[in-house]
Amino acid sequence: MAQQRFQPHLWWMTSLVGLFALLSGCSNSGSSTGAGSSGGKRQFVTVGTAPAGGAFAPVGNAIAGVVDAHQGDLNWVVKPQGTKGTQENIRMLDGGEIEFGMANAAISYFATKGEGNWDKPYEIRAVATIAPNVGLFVTTQSSGIKTIADLKGKRVVLGPAGAGFDYFLKPLLEAHGVSYDDLTVLNGNYITAVDMIADGKADASFMGGAIPIPAVVQLCASQDVVFLEFESNVAEKLAEYPFYFPVPISADTYDDLDSELVGMNVGNMQLITHASVPEDVVYNLTKLMYENRAEIVEKHPAGKAINPKNVVKDTGTPFHPGAVKFYQEVGIWPEQ
Repeated sequence: MAQQRFQPHLWWMTSLVGLFALLSGCSNSGSSTGAGSSGGKRQFVTVGTAPAGGAFAPVGNAIAGVVDAHQGDLNWVVKPQGTKGTQENIRMLDGGEIEFGMANAAISYFATKGEGNWDKPYEIRAVATIAPNVGLFVTTQSSGIKTIADLKGKRVVLGPAGAGFDYFLKPLLEAHGVSYDDLTVLNGNYITAVDMIADGKADASFMGGAIPIPAVVQLCASQDVVFLEFESNVAEKLAEYPFYFPVPISADTYDDLDSELVGMNVGNMQLITHASVPEDVVYNLTKLMYENRAEIVEKHPAGKAINPKNVVKDTGTPFHPGAVKFYQEVGIWPEQ
C-alpha cells in the first residue's frame, strides 16, 4: 500500500482518530465475544412466528418478549419476526436467517426425514414442546354439512398457501375417507377463513392452534357454527405418526359448542432451532423461557404447556443439546 503524504493541516484530525481508537480499545479489552456469555458483544436473537389468527404468533411474541426482558447481562436483543409459519421458519433456520422459530411438530417431523415435499433432511432441533395444536373442522348451520365425509364436493379452507398444512391434513382426511381431490381447496389464514365463510365464499374451514383458537371465537361471534366431529377410531388409524392424539374440548370453550368435543392434536406447537446454533445460546434461551414461563402464560394461555411434563415431550424431532443440558439440570429430562 502506498504511503500517504503527511498533510500538516490534518494533524489534529489524525490525533483525534487515534485517541478515539485507543479509548475504544481500552473499553473493549477483556470483553468476551461469546454469543451466550455474560458481557459479550451484542447478540441479535430472532424468533420466527407465523401469520395472525392462530396461537403461534402471540406465543412466539410472548417467548421473545419475556426472554428479552429477563436476559440479565447477556447483552441480547431478542425479537419476534412475522413469517408464513412452520415451513418458512424451517428454511430460514437452515439459511441462518433466524435462530429460533415456532413450528408444527407434524411438519417438523417430515422435514427432519426429508420426506414429502422436503428436498433434503433438515437439521432442525426441538427446544420446547408447547401446547397441542388442536385441529377442528368448522362450518355453519346454513351449509348443511354435518360430518367430515360431507366435505366432499365443498369449498374448504385448508390453511395458507405454502404453510405445509397438507402434511397433517392429508392423513387426517384420508382416515375419514376424504382426499384433497374430493374438495375444492381454498387457501387463507384463519382470519381470512372467517371472512370467507361469512361472505359465502367458503363452505367450511380447518382451524388449528392452542385452545381457544382466536379465529373460532371470532367466527362464533358472527355465525351459527357447527363443529364437525372426528370419527372415534381416527387416532388408531393414525397411530404410525407420533404427533396425533385426541384432545377434549370443554363445552364452555366456544359459544356455539353445546357439549364436550374431541379435537385432534395435529402436531404440537414447538419452539425449534437449528443444529448449528451454539449450545450456550440455546441453553440460555431455554433457561430464561422456562424459568419465566408464568409471564408467558399471562400473555397467552398456551404458555401453560411449558411445564415439567410437557415441555420435554418427544414428538419426533430430536432436541438440541443446549435444551437437553438445561432440562437435565432441572431434573425433568426423561430417562432413556
